Amino acid sequence: MPPRRFRTNAAASVLVALVLVVTACSSNLPGGTVGPRTPVAQSITVKPAQGADKVDPSAPVEVSTTSGVLTDVSLTNEDGKAIDGTYTPDKTAWKPNEQLGYGRTYTLKASGEDMTGLTGPVTSTFTTITPKNQTKVYLTTTGGQAIVDGNSYGVGTVIVAHFDEDIPNRAAAEKRMVVTADPPVEGAWYWMDNRNAHWRPRDYWKSGTKVNVAASLYGIEVGNGLFGQEDTKANFVIGPSHVSIADDNTHQVQVFENGQLIRTMPTSMGRGGSETIAGKTFTFWTMPGTYTVMDKANPVIMDSSTYGLPVNSRLGYKEAISWATRISTDGIYLHELDTTVWAQGNTDTSHGCLNLNADNAQWFFNFAQPGDVVEVHNTGGAPLQVWQNGDWTLSWDDWLAGSASH
Repeated sequence: MPPRRFRTNAAASVLVALVLVVTACSSNLPGGTVGPRTPVAQSITVKPAQGADKVDPSAPVEVSTTSGVLTDVSLTNEDGKAIDGTYTPDKTAWKPNEQLGYGRTYTLKASGEDMTGLTGPVTSTFTTITPKNQTKVYLTTTGGQAIVDGNSYGVGTVIVAHFDEDIPNRAAAEKRMVVTADPPVEGAWYWMDNRNAHWRPRDYWKSGTKVNVAASLYGIEVGNGLFGQEDTKANFVIGPSHVSIADDNTHQVQVFENGQLIRTMPTSMGRGGSETIAGKTFTFWTMPGTYTVMDKANPVIMDSSTYGLPVNSRLGYKEAISWATRISTDGIYLHELDTTVWAQGNTDTSHGCLNLNADNAQWFFNFAQPGDVVEVHNTGGAPLQVWQNGDWTLSWDDWLAGSASH
């Protein structure tokens, strides 16, 4: 009979000995009590770093840990005001719930816990930028009214970004002004001057398009120490296609909705020619080109002195006009004027407006929405200029030439 072997019992003895050794090693106080855990900071990172200055207040403030969880994070300004924040569900990261302010000093503290024990605290004190000046941007229609969230606008809608300060670096500002559409469209900004940029698609919008405009300028320098005061955004939808064609060959305005002719209105447009009055030359054409509806009023006070023609001159006027729908910055309207009904449909008599009878003027007033298209064909005089609400008169190449980023 072969001899019995007792390796199993020997191995068990060794294992017991090892357990005793490990247990002894884990005790550093009499009686085997575990001593206090020493905090370590290596697993927590914070941003901005300690001592950072001229920090962009719109840039992310971040606290994260590479192991374990965060147990306590605080962010306070120099006045001791606490900034609320939110942990991720697994408590491995934290961020503030609000933007930081300009010219403030903040202290960020973070502690955590992982398998090695307590981590932190880690502290970062930093200072944000102090701008020399700030500018606010307003998102409006070409008529100057604020774009109303959720409202419906016409297929010729042009978005206006109006700044309350001159913008030295247009490209920096334009980069932060983003227009998105569903379905997508090709479009671009065109700078009218140092305070006003217009955005339009290459072609008329399609009905039903959802549009979002975001001017994310807070914390962004747009030249010479000028920073964005706050972010601004708007969203709207493109309504039914309203395109009206005023043809001076026929003296009629044809109104189309979604491509279908729904009304024809006799009109009397600008009588043409020019006169010099009080040392200034005035022209009386309805300029050819593509206009859009800017706004409307009932009544509107039309005053020739607002563009330099004295009220008491032979051609001057100041009167209340009913059912007036404005399509140009210099005062061209489609409006009621019963005194020219005899001429509507056959003769041009106005200073430049499109005269309509009471029924047609009221109907068009109620039908029109900002951004609707009005095309004027076959009239004399110089073509409509971009500054007169003629954004759509420019070719696409000319429009792109007015962008700061093309």
